[in-house]
Amino acid sequence: MPAAMASGTQQQRPEIPARGLDWLMVAALVAVAAATVRTLLYTPIEARQGIAYKIFYIHVPAAVISLYIACIPSSIASLLYLWLKDERVDRMSESLAEVGLLFLTMVLASGPFWGKTQWGTWWQWDARLTSTLFLWFVLVGYLVMRDAIDQPEDRARLSAVLGVMIGLLVPFIHLTVYIFPTIHPDPVVLAPEKPKVSSEMLTTLLMSTVAFLVLYAALLRKRYRWATLRDLQRQYEDQMS
Repeated sequence: MPAAMASGTQQQRPEIPARGLDWLMVAALVAVAAATVRTLLYTPIEARQGIAYKIFYIHVPAAVISLYIACIPSSIASLLYLWLKDERVDRMSESLAEVGLLFLTMVLASGPFWGKTQWGTWWQWDARLTSTLFLWFVLVGYLVMRDAIDQPEDRARLSAVLGVMIGLLVPFIHLTVYIFPTIHPDPVVLAPEKPKVSSEMLTTLLMSTVAFLVLYAALLRKRYRWATLRDLQRQYEDQMS
């Protein structure tokens, strides 16, 4: 008889929840589709930059979400884990980092299409672009490291240390357009004086941002649920071994 059974501490195999319709994900997809239709059909073309400016309505929301609503909260969760040693906080930090990586990939994928029309090249080793690419590699390294370490406590602790460092990169990226010579545009919405876009464009941007926020919430919830089930499965396998 296994020792776990003899001691009465054997866990039951975690049950996989039945797959139902994810209404939050459905709402997110509808919102993104509606924002896309408004962007393409009902938002005026910017006079100087032409139709390429419509990438702005994907690029900016993705950047805001990845940097400020995913990476910084992931870093805060990492810091909290170092204090609380709570595996739920570690899972949240991991989930935030992975969803943040997805949106940061959208940023890096959409930017060159605008850059090609405005700068005549797909990429410039500009301070803002280079630092954002560096953050992308750090996020990839964070997730790869988590998969490479088997011991749960070591994995969570080392990941938390790197996670805190991720959060420190975000303010640096934000300030690059102010402290370095750069060809990246200055902020046009969160400008110190007032937004530099028309009311129609601002409405589309806000609509697109809300749509991507709903998508972010749906992805984060799904990712965290998956991480919880995965950890329960690992605990069960460790108990049976």
